[in-house]
Amino acid sequence: MRKATTSLEEVKLKILALKGSQVEMNVNRGRKKIEQISGVIKDVYPSVFTVETKLEKIQTFSYYDVLCGNIQLQES
Repeated sequence: MRKATTSLEEVKLKILALKGSQVEMNVNRGRKKIEQISGVIKDVYPSVFTVETKLEKIQTFSYYDVLCGNIQLQES
């Protein structure tokens, strides 16, 4: 596990600022499985956020995964 350089609140604020924006994500699924996802951040909840992909599939992610580095976000 990586040492956190930012707080959980800072991660939530960054994702809230990206709400409605197109993002590119690298998601570490474990055992050397890295999935690349592109979509729009649809909703922001207290403990999770949702991303709608191009195939109109909605996926849910945790802020903690972003904080730990399991998910990397880039605005596109």
